[in-house]
Amino acid sequence: MAARIDLTFDCTDARLLAEFWKTALGYVDEPPPPPFKTREEWLAQFDLPEDDSADDGAWLCDPDGVGPRLSILKVPEPKTAKNRLHIDIRVPGHGSAEERWARIKVEAERLVTAGGAVVEEVDRHHVVMADPEGNEFCVAAAPAS
Repeated sequence: MAARIDLTFDCTDARLLAEFWKTALGYVDEPPPPPFKTREEWLAQFDLPEDDSADDGAWLCDPDGVGPRLSILKVPEPKTAKNRLHIDIRVPGHGSAEERWARIKVEAERLVTAGGAVVEEVDRHHVVMADPEGNEFCVAAAPAS
């Protein structure tokens, strides 16, 4: 059986980034682990500095349980370089090259409205984008099925 993975984003504003990625991926806030009723209760079990709060992190999940969980955690240092790992958001890959490109462009526009930014369009194949904190990701077509 393959290992399950979670992806973690470091950030300066966990709430802002969480809202963007919930919109981008269709994810939802992950409930706290049992038996905790709130994230605040869950966090209270850890010896965190007094200035840490539940707003310093966000935990998201795929409502269908298919995609990896996302942890979004506030850190003191800013992002300083290009990501070495990034997410690819895939639109349906069927149809002609023009139809796929049109779907890619529509998705990129939707994500700009949600707070992302277009970094580069690459050969009518994919769009390199950045989330509200500058983390790069791509919008591309899925393999045709």
